[in-house]
Amino acid sequence: MSTNVKKKEQQTNSEPKQMSGSSMLIEALANEGVDVIFGYPGGAILPTYDEIYKTGIHHVLARHEQGAIHAAEGYARVSGKPGVCIVTSGPGATNVVTGIADAMIDSLPLVVITGQVATTVIGTDAFQEADMIGITMPITKHNYQVRSVEEFPRIIKEAFHIATTGRPGPVLIDLPKDVSLASGMFDYSKEVNVPGYQPTVVPNRLQIRKVVDAVSEAKRPIILAGAGVLHGKASEELFEYVEKMKIPVVNTLLGLGGFPGNHELFLGMGGMHGTYTANMAIYESDLLISIGARFDDRLTGNLAHFAPNARVVHIDIDPAEIGKNIKTEIPVVGDAKQALKMLLEEDGTPGNTEEWRSVQQERKAEYPLWYQKDGEVIKPQHLIEMIYEATNGEAIVTTDVGQHQMWSAQFFTFKKPNRWVTSGGLGTMGFGFPAAIGAQFAEPKTPVIAVIGDAGFQMTAQEMSILQELNLPVKIVIVNNASLGMVRQWQQLFHGERYSNSLFPIQPNFVKLAEAYDIKGMRVDELSNLKGALEEMLQHPGPVLLEVRVAKEENVYPMIAPGKGQHQMEGVKPQ
Repeated sequence: MSTNVKKKEQQTNSEPKQMSGSSMLIEALANEGVDVIFGYPGGAILPTYDEIYKTGIHHVLARHEQGAIHAAEGYARVSGKPGVCIVTSGPGATNVVTGIADAMIDSLPLVVITGQVATTVIGTDAFQEADMIGITMPITKHNYQVRSVEEFPRIIKEAFHIATTGRPGPVLIDLPKDVSLASGMFDYSKEVNVPGYQPTVVPNRLQIRKVVDAVSEAKRPIILAGAGVLHGKASEELFEYVEKMKIPVVNTLLGLGGFPGNHELFLGMGGMHGTYTANMAIYESDLLISIGARFDDRLTGNLAHFAPNARVVHIDIDPAEIGKNIKTEIPVVGDAKQALKMLLEEDGTPGNTEEWRSVQQERKAEYPLWYQKDGEVIKPQHLIEMIYEATNGEAIVTTDVGQHQMWSAQFFTFKKPNRWVTSGGLGTMGFGFPAAIGAQFAEPKTPVIAVIGDAGFQMTAQEMSILQELNLPVKIVIVNNASLGMVRQWQQLFHGERYSNSLFPIQPNFVKLAEAYDIKGMRVDELSNLKGALEEMLQHPGPVLLEVRVAKEENVYPMIAPGKGQHQMEGVKPQ
């Protein structure tokens, strides 16, 4: 990939010096090791953009602020480093609110800098003023408004610390224009000291020993591995622990890749569209060990039927999650990596689980994920399988929310961590494509494929300008079923087939749209042409948009209907 901007050499100069607020920000970003920022300029943030111009720091210009923050999310998800987004005040700032909320619920580390009107007119409804502190307080891990240039270095340092430690999340810095122009002493050498924020990283040893004892007594144990395994960089420790204790593993949607999807003890994704084997294993378990998962409703279904006979161990760095939705017998507050290391250090022994593991293998064979092929009609499940085969499972896959998201989660086997980028808790349409841009910056040498619905793509399609400008080799695969697929499915199943505003009989010509951005555009509507098209797409050195017209009325199965328990899945078929 190439860019037309010059990267600023990384500098970590902690010597105090006199500089403007905007200069402080750029200097602090260099000290924090930030190698790319995503943003969009405007009046209140112009002093900062003037500094970006002077220094040549690597800035990616989105075509809409929503694209900028979703790109920052994709970068953070794949790299594990904080994504940085800079926008102006008022509408520029409010346009990133969805992305901030998305990052908050999915625990993605972001530092978001929003321009603000001068301190002298804050509260007067000045031009392009918006109360970003009030707006974002419920959807940020923390937020700041800088009232004096003297406190700015401390705020920036605290923001990065808070965003990346404990349970990761977004931190917003609201920067008034006069503060960015003012001059003060920049001293970045002081240690971070936030008395009210001291996350517990190392778990209590007594609680770890309780887990060891529970495992030795269990006959039907299961590990539920969530995104906390990925955020804690604990995939290797989880693998080692599973190999040692021989406990089957279920992933949450956001936890996919935290444990190899091709491992014998992997049972699949749990939840509403999870595998029959995974959900039944949770339902029948006598010990459920949750690591970095928050028991959201799409995972649990009816709480009365969720692991009803299991002792629950909940390992999580956020104590607020423990006991919030599911009664927990053994709470373990701490980092997933540290907890697993401590479990490995203990001289624990597995229980008698041979019969339990045998049942899981039989179920995996008897009740696989399924779909019916139909001549030359392209089934979306088959499309995902073919993408997996064409990339040898090595690609980074990003999605929006909906049917294409679930099919990707089901039929693309994630063998490595940080290869799956999706909007989980908020379910944000328009997320997947710009997130792929951020993911490509995080992993320039890894194939990145944005698997996107025809509806969601149109929400952030303008970000194709970034691919055009920088020749980023992101591949866009539009799963075109001419509808809001998941909305249509729910209307079919639960609303008497009344398809209110969910069908798209009129669509743009996506190939011509790609060509308008000087991007290679392709379309496939017959199965016999799909393999060749995927190969051509992957061999092309630059960006490609491939529109795949799939079966319009295909549904995602299996499914736990609203109000049902995990053992009441619909659409389960034996092999």
